[in-house]
Amino acid sequence: MQIAGKVFIVTGGASGLGEGTARMLAANGGKVVIADMQAEKGEAVAKEIGGVFVKCDVSQEADGQAAVAAALKLGKLMGLVNCAGIAPAEKTVGKNGPHGLAVFSKTVMVNLVGSFNMIRLAADAMSKNEPESTGERGVLISTASVAAYDGQIGQAAYSASKGGVVGMTLPIARDLARSGIRNMTIAPGIFGTPMLFGMPQEVQDALAASVPFPSRLGTPEDYAKLARHIIENDMLNGEVIRLDGAIRLAPR
Repeated sequence: MQIAGKVFIVTGGASGLGEGTARMLAANGGKVVIADMQAEKGEAVAKEIGGVFVKCDVSQEADGQAAVAAALKLGKLMGLVNCAGIAPAEKTVGKNGPHGLAVFSKTVMVNLVGSFNMIRLAADAMSKNEPESTGERGVLISTASVAAYDGQIGQAAYSASKGGVVGMTLPIARDLARSGIRNMTIAPGIFGTPMLFGMPQEVQDALAASVPFPSRLGTPEDYAKLARHIIENDMLNGEVIRLDGAIRLAPR
């Protein structure tokens, strides 16, 4: 699939991995809908790249429908990149008692249910596309995390939500194969995103040093390069790719 002239939705596109992906898609001729809760930042990025911003809570059906509708106004919706997510940290039992159920539920709703909500709505629209010469009608990319495999202390909710994204990758790909729609997942390691930059500098430095090679934080550009390859390589389907510099997370 070629990016130029195609329409893409990027959730969480106002910052971090999503912003890097939105900028990559626009730079390669794609038309981008940024679906995010950060209205001011999202509108600014959309204006810079010639895209469209839609305020979107991915876990809400109506918001997802609005993002897809905005994409269809721009042309042929051929891609969705799910980067929206939250990462609270809380122990199963901590000093103040058991893990808050509301925190666990919200994390799963945003990261897992939100990803599926956008996938199902975008895939429905893509299934109506005239296929490309390869028979392809669209590509879906979601964001998991290495925490899906090596979740650290305090990451029960986050790891569960990302493990769900990993677990649904193959069955969704199989569901959509007859429609010519691919489904892939990227599992980033330690990346320099707004969530991580909120940590103390010494913590950031220690995390970067823990990556075997290259011993640095991943960047939105690293993520965007892989997203581009997935979009353009139609043999990639139903798989989770770790993008992590060979890191395996320790318990803490």
